[in-house]
This record gives sequence, C-alpha cells and structure tokens, in this order.
Amino acid sequence: MAVSGGIAAVESVKLSRELRRHGASVTAMMSKSAEKVISPLAISWGSSSEVLTEWSSEMSQLGSFDCVILAPATRNTISKHIHGIIDSPLMMALSASRGNGTPMLFVPSMHDDLFHDPVTQELLDSLTSSGVTVHLAESSEGRKKQPEATSIVAMASNLVNSSKGGRRRVAVTLGANRAMIDSIRAIQNTSSGYTGWRIAEHLFRMGHDVTCISGAVSTSPSFPLPKILKDPNPDGMLEICLDLSRMDAPPEVWIHAAAVLDYIPDFEEGKRSSEEGDWFVRLGKGRKHIEALSENSRDSFRIAFKLEVGANSDRIIKSSMQLINRYEVDAVIGNTLDEGGESTSLGHVLVLPNGTTKNLEGMSGLCEEIDELIS
Repeated sequence: MAVSGGIAAVESVKLSRELRRHGASVTAMMSKSAEKVISPLAISWGSSSEVLTEWSSEMSQLGSFDCVILAPATRNTISKHIHGIIDSPLMMALSASRGNGTPMLFVPSMHDDLFHDPVTQELLDSLTSSGVTVHLAESSEGRKKQPEATSIVAMASNLVNSSKGGRRRVAVTLGANRAMIDSIRAIQNTSSGYTGWRIAEHLFRMGHDVTCISGAVSTSPSFPLPKILKDPNPDGMLEICLDLSRMDAPPEVWIHAAAVLDYIPDFEEGKRSSEEGDWFVRLGKGRKHIEALSENSRDSFRIAFKLEVGANSDRIIKSSMQLINRYEVDAVIGNTLDEGGESTSLGHVLVLPNGTTKNLEGMSGLCEEIDELIS
C-alpha cells in the first residue's frame, strides 16, 4: 500500500484495516509529502507493519507483492511513475512492480480543475496502456475524492483473483419485479435484493466478471459494482437478460436470484378514481425467465432460487428437484419464509440434480458455495 501526499492520505488507516479484514498482509510505504498529511505511526497501526519511508539496506520495496495499491495517487506521483523517476522507496516499489508484472491499482484523488487538465488524461491513458488499473470515484464538491475503502479493496481483490483459474462471466439477477396496475399503482414482490447484492459482491471480489440485472430493490451494494443494468418490469428485465445471452461473449453462469412476478396485472391507463368503489384486478400468468432463457443459456451453468412459505426441508428439496427437472438447471438454492414473510431458521439449502443436498450456513456460506460451484 503506497501512500502519496494528497489530502486523501488521511483515509489510509481505514484502507489498511479494510485490506487486513479481507486477509491481506500489508506492507505500507509513504512519500515525504504524505508524512506532512498523516503520521507514519498512524499508518503503522492500521497496517500492522513498520512503514517504509527511508532507504535501507534491506530494500524491502523490492519484495514480492501480490498487488500494489497507490492511494491516493496524486498527479505528481503518477507523472513520476510514467517517466520512471525514482526518488523514494515508494517510487522504486512502483517501478519494480511495473517491471515484474505485479498487478497495480492507482486511485487518483485531486481537484476537478486538475483532473480535467488534458495532461492528466494523457497520464491516465499512459497508466492504463501500461497495464495499471485506475479506480475513480464520481466528482463531489468540485473534487475527485478517493473512493471508499470497501470499494478500493473490492477492486484490488478482483484484480488479484482474476488471474486464478476458473474465473467466469457471471450474470446475477436480483431484486423484485414491479408491474403497473394503472399509471401510479403497481403490484410488486417483496424481495429487497440483499441476497443478490451479497452474491455479486463476493463473486466480484473473487475475480469473476460480474454483471448485475437489478429489479426494484430497497437495499444497495456495499460498494459500486462496475456492471449494473436496471429494469423493475418483468418483461424489461427479461429483455436485458436475452440481450446479454445473445452477445458474442455471453455469461457463462446465470444466477437467478431475482423474485420474478409469476402473475402480471392488466394495465388501466390513467389513475383509477378512489370514488369508483371496489376494483377487481385480473392477473395473467407471466413469462418464466429461466424458461425463456433456456435456448440461449443451454451451455451456461445455471443456478435457480426456489422460495417457499411455511415449508419444511423435505418440501423445499422436493420443489427444488421439480425445478431442476423442469428447466434442467445445474443447481437450486432453496429457502423458506414463515407465514409473516420472515426468513426461518432453515436458511438456504443447496440441491443438485443427483439429489445431493447441503445446508448452507449464513450468507457467507451461501456465497462461498456458489463460488465453488461455478469455479
């Protein structure tokens, strides 16, 4: 973790702790200008390592690293790196990592006027052409602020793990479908999108190429995922999925975690007046997304979700096997709600076509099992 002298250096303690939370062993380096912003002692506490600020005979900056993160990446430091200037242990570490092909993540942070200087874009283009991954946040209050630590660590995790074997192009559908009854009223499932977001986040961190197809959600991902397509309408969500399935490089894995509307209401133009009394709405059967995608996703690994209400484990397994037999999916994740709509203690159950079942412990157990299945 290399820290240059932008004001965002104050975020380095939080960043180093987030790295360690996800299993990293952190070696921290600071430039002299960074020491004017934050104390090496603070970063040493966050990283649980002695911070490299001076030259030494050990030349620790030439060690073997899985990834190098420069955060913040000031324009001055980026320019030095592009032109090969080595005036500190930090700059030597960056140069050596470029030379030996170590994955590198630069996190620029600067005022918008500096960012929009054409020279800055030339420097960033030079970085990306040399294989460096550049991670930017949206501008806020006239500045390109450093992204949250969770986002930086997720990007670094994806960068490191993407070189592993068995990394896949994954499509995750999530959230609820919503269909309009009239111009202002709608019918909607109760799914919040929480499970789908957690699955997508985990698979992204593990190096997979993840695309999310989101319906209506009441939760958000814990960091900005790079590929999110949105349409709460069941037909709109299906069209997005069909378009993805027709691409030259379609998803190799489909995870159907969305709560798709099984029944679609007839639509009435305008707003129905509350003075008209009772309103009887006809619900017609909706299209099954898994079935509609079957022709285009036959060569993909497909995981479906099956939700029951008030069911025991035997009933969940039976209905999951029926789903496998009907649509020839490769796995089903079964779950049950109680009569009040809350998740029960049964949790998630993995059901495979050969009849094998496995109880999954918590959200982490679910995400890790899916990663193992698709890898």
